[in-house]
Amino acid sequence: MPLREVIPAAAIARRVAELGAEVHARLPAGPLTVVGVLRGAFIFTADLVRAIPRDLTVDFLGVRSYGDATVSSGVVEITTDLGAPIAGRHVLLVEDIVDTGLTLRYLLELLRARGPASLHICALLAKPPADGTALPLDFVGFPAPAGFVVGYGLDGRQLYRNLPGINLLEG
Repeated sequence: MPLREVIPAAAIARRVAELGAEVHARLPAGPLTVVGVLRGAFIFTADLVRAIPRDLTVDFLGVRSYGDATVSSGVVEITTDLGAPIAGRHVLLVEDIVDTGLTLRYLLELLRARGPASLHICALLAKPPADGTALPLDFVGFPAPAGFVVGYGLDGRQLYRNLPGINLLEG
């Protein structure tokens, strides 16, 4: 399928550095637990944690709501759970893209039930919610372009994660 780059790698690198500084400045002082959402946010999470100048731990949650489709199935499934408790910790949840908000709402409920001291959300890309319900995004890299995007960790049928920029999958 043809691809069209819409956010180049250099722009992503600049914005990730800015996000790291924003996270450090705005979140409560002290250690931080960064929770990346697999698989799409693994590259973003790796780059972001290197841009946050404080002590932190990294963990991952695996979720699935798309499978091999380009449209959400409407069902969120946990495929990999956290490796350590987050009770009493300041937590930053890192998402690749917030589209329908279904996955994010599910993860917020799941993580809040585990008793973190605070819970904040950072998304690389965010679309305005279709139902008009505001999502509690603390940090957003870029507004998501219309269409199906791949690259920088985001996939289309498990392909294109290795592209350095964000691309529209056309056709």
